[in-house]
Amino acid sequence: MQSFDENSTALETDRPGKDAGNQLGRLLVDQGKIKEHDIERILKYARKKQLRFGEAATKLRLISRPDLEHAMATQFDYPYLEKGAGTFSRELVAAFEPFSQKGQALRILRAQLMLRWYSEGHRTLAIVGSDPGEGCSYIAANLAIVFSQLGQRTLLVDADLQNGRQHKLFGVNNDVGLSAVLVGRTSFESVVKPLVLLRDLSIVPAGAPPPNPGELLGRKELTDIIPELRQQYDVVIFDTPPVTANLGAEAVAGSCGSALVVLRKNRTRLSSAGALMQQMHGTGAEVLVIGSVMNKF
Repeated sequence: MQSFDENSTALETDRPGKDAGNQLGRLLVDQGKIKEHDIERILKYARKKQLRFGEAATKLRLISRPDLEHAMATQFDYPYLEKGAGTFSRELVAAFEPFSQKGQALRILRAQLMLRWYSEGHRTLAIVGSDPGEGCSYIAANLAIVFSQLGQRTLLVDADLQNGRQHKLFGVNNDVGLSAVLVGRTSFESVVKPLVLLRDLSIVPAGAPPPNPGELLGRKELTDIIPELRQQYDVVIFDTPPVTANLGAEAVAGSCGSALVVLRKNRTRLSSAGALMQQMHGTGAEVLVIGSVMNKF
């Protein structure tokens, strides 16, 4: 992943013009960040110092940097979570800190996937790693968020049936999930959970841990679901268990047809990475041209 200046605000494009400032100012008033009479004061300061409206408001200490980022995200219809929103985990940096170094890096990864995967007509992607702790759940969750922020109808499926984490990251109920679908106890549609605060994103939790996750994920039920998901969603991302645990990651990658390999800086051994690539090729899944992502977070 690349590094960027986390103090930059990618969305702030309004200049010192009165109309742009008034628009942002009204948003800040609506959000309770400033008072109506503050708008003219900020505009005067912005014109005097040749600053954008938001920059002027922060210089005057009327709002904080997070206040500005949230207002700009609202102005540009960009899903964004304020600190303490819902029951979401702070690991969802793409939602809580979209303009940070990590958020910028995730958007760069999304851009690479748009060019080298999505543009080729692919819709389903398995996020795979060799061993526990390499960050597959983190990458899968945040990648799903950045795709949804583009307005893409995005579905995140937790296929780590033994140790699923997505329900914890997004604060949703995990009583019934993918495991129940694969044994025929319920329909897939019934376990999809739309996220109101993160528009265009829905998740399917892993559900109750079964004794035979590898066998369940290798069943034709999963393969049969995939074509329907490609019709219903623009992007479908599967979080998978560690490949070395033999809990079905290869089966999920094969069903998806595409896999993105996650390696962790100073953790993943080179031999493990090479073996993992070979295993992915053996499943029939297309390991993307970009191949892998180095997770240093």
